[in-house]
Amino acid sequence: MARATRDEAGHGTPRGHRPEEGPVLLSTEGLPGWLDPVVHAMRTVRPRQLSRFLPPEDGAGRQSAVLVLFGEGPRGPELLLMERAGTLRSHAGQPSFPGGALDPEDGDPTGSGPLRAALREAEEETGLDPTGVQLFGVLPRLYIPVSEFVVTPVLGWWREPSPVGAVDPAETARVFTVPVADLTDPEHRVTVVHPSGYQGPAFLVESALVWGFTAGVIDRILHYAHWERPWDRTRQVPLDWRA
Repeated sequence: MARATRDEAGHGTPRGHRPEEGPVLLSTEGLPGWLDPVVHAMRTVRPRQLSRFLPPEDGAGRQSAVLVLFGEGPRGPELLLMERAGTLRSHAGQPSFPGGALDPEDGDPTGSGPLRAALREAEEETGLDPTGVQLFGVLPRLYIPVSEFVVTPVLGWWREPSPVGAVDPAETARVFTVPVADLTDPEHRVTVVHPSGYQGPAFLVESALVWGFTAGVIDRILHYAHWERPWDRTRQVPLDWRA
């Protein structure tokens, strides 16, 4: 289980919300200065700059959301990730952001629904206390063809960190944080190659290979926030058909 700390400097600034309480709001007030490049990227990036896989124009696909949660740990800025249980039917064993499909009670998929779903799923999967999270923006909706999910990445600041861990081992194998310094370290960056022909960015961090949708979002955030460092894109890690 990750550490639990409290940021006493948060008094007087926007607090997080429990998913079941009223409207879920977005605010950039009181964010740490190191998040400014992410806020700028969020406001300027276009869908095609994030991925070539965009939601179908006919509206098909299951609406979902993930929580891209930035915190601050002993080594500086970090991201919260989880590893999906190996028995799940989709994306088994893969590291990912907390998240999942929208429920009817989450509300409008084009409004606050993804915000509510991202917080709810993060709480259900990791035990995260959503009242310590300040949501500050969303990225354009993206598409995962293999599972037909239309995903809204919701950006958050972990203003008041809480204890986290795998709530249900049938869904989550573990929960962990990754320093941004490790994600930008060229020694931790590789290109994965799938037998299907897919190639994409990946990260070797915290005894895990982070690839696929999650790695793609992280890669684009690092790039457009100007945190990316030059790395060897020819350094490849092969995947097998079960991945």
